[in-house]
Amino acid sequence: MSRETERRLEKLHQQLRACRLCKTVEGHAVHGPAIASKVMIIGQAPGVHEGMLGRPFAHTAGRTLFKWLFEATGASEDELRSLIYFSAVARCFPGKSPSGKGDRAPNAAEIANCSRHLREEILTVRPKVILAVGKVAISEVLAAAGVKKTTPLESLVGRKIRVRFHGHDVDVIPLPHPSGVSRWPQVEPGKSKLRAALRLIRREVAPLL
Repeated sequence: MSRETERRLEKLHQQLRACRLCKTVEGHAVHGPAIASKVMIIGQAPGVHEGMLGRPFAHTAGRTLFKWLFEATGASEDELRSLIYFSAVARCFPGKSPSGKGDRAPNAAEIANCSRHLREEILTVRPKVILAVGKVAISEVLAAAGVKKTTPLESLVGRKIRVRFHGHDVDVIPLPHPSGVSRWPQVEPGKSKLRAALRLIRREVAPLL
């Protein structure tokens, strides 16, 4: 069954790489390996480095994310990349922010265009747990549970939330965005909320890897 899942994911990845629906993004779709996993990470969108290197969380934000996950699971970056399926609400680099500080968040049209790919990934992988990384990903994943986009991070990070996402029932553990642009995980209450989320991952995710 796992090999069949991987074959289906490989076909989905071909469709992702061929997609040209969005005229507002830069480069082409980024995805991780086709892995049958009980755990899925859903991020916001690749950055310029991810686009060039062709893999998710490949630069500074990734280093921070994998540091958090190592603390929670004891697994290295290489191990985690071979054990977890990586996805995102938008798969191509949206471009730099108009302010010049960080990357532009994907817009509603870009997220909608990518939702068909994400839906197929969800229904193929059928994860037991989703780690939703960053406000954009959290908002998209938890919208089905009635969570509003204006809900503050401190009300979500540190919790496990059950949701029916793209027709699949799954537990969601929100994480703050690991970008250096955001200081939220470094100051209170974000710092304590992140610790609580990592404890959840140690309890709920590590045994699934």
